[in-house]
Amino acid sequence: MMRIQLLFYILLCVLIPRLVQAEDSVPGLFIEGYTGLVSYAPGEKAGFHISTSAPEFSMKIERVGAKREIVWEKKSIPGKAYPIPETASSKGCGWPEVISLDIPSDWKSGYYHVTLFAQDSGGKFVQRNKRTAESSCYFILRSASPGQDTQILLQLATNTYNAYNNWGGSSVYGYHGRNYLQGNEVSFLRPPKSQFSKWEEHFVAWAEKNGYTLDFASNMDLQFRPELLDNYKLVLSLGHDEYWTWEMRDSLEGFVAKGGNAAFFSGNTCCWQIRWREETRSFVTWKQWFNLDPVYQTAEEQRLSSLWSHHLVKRPENQMTGVGFLHGGYHLSHGQYMDGKGSFVVHRPEHWMLTGTNLKRGDEFGGEDTIVGYECDGCELEWRDGLPFPTYQDGTPKSFTVLATCPAKWAPGDAYWYEKWPGPDHEGNAVLGIYTVENGGTVVTAGTTDWAHGLRTPDPAVERITKNVLDRLSK
Repeated sequence: MMRIQLLFYILLCVLIPRLVQAEDSVPGLFIEGYTGLVSYAPGEKAGFHISTSAPEFSMKIERVGAKREIVWEKKSIPGKAYPIPETASSKGCGWPEVISLDIPSDWKSGYYHVTLFAQDSGGKFVQRNKRTAESSCYFILRSASPGQDTQILLQLATNTYNAYNNWGGSSVYGYHGRNYLQGNEVSFLRPPKSQFSKWEEHFVAWAEKNGYTLDFASNMDLQFRPELLDNYKLVLSLGHDEYWTWEMRDSLEGFVAKGGNAAFFSGNTCCWQIRWREETRSFVTWKQWFNLDPVYQTAEEQRLSSLWSHHLVKRPENQMTGVGFLHGGYHLSHGQYMDGKGSFVVHRPEHWMLTGTNLKRGDEFGGEDTIVGYECDGCELEWRDGLPFPTYQDGTPKSFTVLATCPAKWAPGDAYWYEKWPGPDHEGNAVLGIYTVENGGTVVTAGTTDWAHGLRTPDPAVERITKNVLDRLSK
């Protein structure tokens, strides 16, 4: 009898309070998701992979341009939480498609922001609060009729968005990775972290307000749909367009060789080579740890997922853009030129790109909006009679002309990552320039990530130069 009483006492004092406590516990509210593909075309079916602790959620899709336009909304969508694999960062989440949408044929090409929203009333007995959770993802919509409404194609830097996304624990950067470890593979099949609002949105909003129509694509559309370029006269790169595959470069360089035009209003452009893995919708880049890349010291060594300017890759980005990070660096960033003006100094104001700016040799522009900032690209220069000339020893095309410059510098640690590079005090420049190939294709480069910041106000010179480029090279 005593033994039964003891067990009953344990039940009262230990087990029942635990059951009550469990009943009163309130799990956290969350919602996250991603799209099955980065880019779609009207008429295709877009798939959305959503995980949420709420029994139902709502979803809203907006096109983001000169204004935000709501194009689709749905409420009371059944929700369910799904596990997060250990390899989510590199291989993807593997969540099922929760909802799909047949994209209407009249949706305009553009960047589409997807808002996911969930709410509940808290616990049954305690923490009875109105709780909300919100997250977002995005997709790019290509044109239903490429080139019909415009001759300008903007390929967004979606690879860079993915490179910096540490969802699941890893990006290709150690500073914000789990245990400060750097990943070497990142999948698009996980909740994204877009960078569209930092640079590209400013350009798009300005362009649409000023009557320019743009068609949109993702970085990887240059690889998967190279024929898309045949419909346009001008291809744009904006902001921070850092990660390119071999096939992407083949597509754009082939387009220019045939007489197409490109404008890189961007910086740190095409700095790192990446390789695509279709089965996980991910890309691989070993970056500074190039000796760990499986293609190192093989017949495929030129596909090394390291710097395009690496001596083993033998394909510096200068050959495409005219400039590169090797002879660029940081300005107002990474501790370099933190007291810099963020402006370009003009060297050749008579060039058509500067027509209508009223700028003279030695004038500065863009400083109020610090258009030279963050990461910058340049070429090796020599100065004669106070004017800069490319040496053409770093891959810069022979027809390249330097129009304006601003000092830039590497961070001290950068030089220790690589073989055969300049020392830690290497100085460079952001270079605004242009070149033309034999068949007439023209390439413009701004040599700075922050050019589009000069279109927010806008800065009169930045606006005029941008218009000159769009008007001349899209005709």
